[in-house]
Amino acid sequence: MRTKVIIAGAAGRDFHDFNTALRDNDQVEVVAFTATQIPNIEGRRYPAALSGPLYPEGIPIYPESDLEKLIKENDVDAVYFSYSDVPHEYVMHLASRVLAAGAGFRFMNPRQTMLKSSKPLVSVCAVRTGCGKSQTSRHVLDVLQ
Repeated sequence: MRTKVIIAGAAGRDFHDFNTALRDNDQVEVVAFTATQIPNIEGRRYPAALSGPLYPEGIPIYPESDLEKLIKENDVDAVYFSYSDVPHEYVMHLASRVLAAGAGFRFMNPRQTMLKSSKPLVSVCAVRTGCGKSQTSRHVLDVLQ
């Protein structure tokens, strides 16, 4: 029997984590993504064309506010936390909700999701959304070109 999981994220790292670590894992069934921060994303589906052969219908995306209901309705075993820019307090509040609903709370192992590069690379990181990563990336690109 496959382990049923939900991936909680914000339409970025969560999709990357799925594609690198879970997409072709036949021991795991991703029953849903939950999302916040991106307007109007809930009610959509992660496309079947990107989901791989284990998910021919794609994967539904629900608002994070439905998390407890989704855990119970789908008999979910674990929720993977796949944000990269939220404070510790937010993470632990979400963990408490997940555990109270009866599922485990997990993080992806970084080695599972990192991509190997054969070229030098520059990473632009920040502690939260809205810090200026896009503008900084454009400036770095201008300097490097």
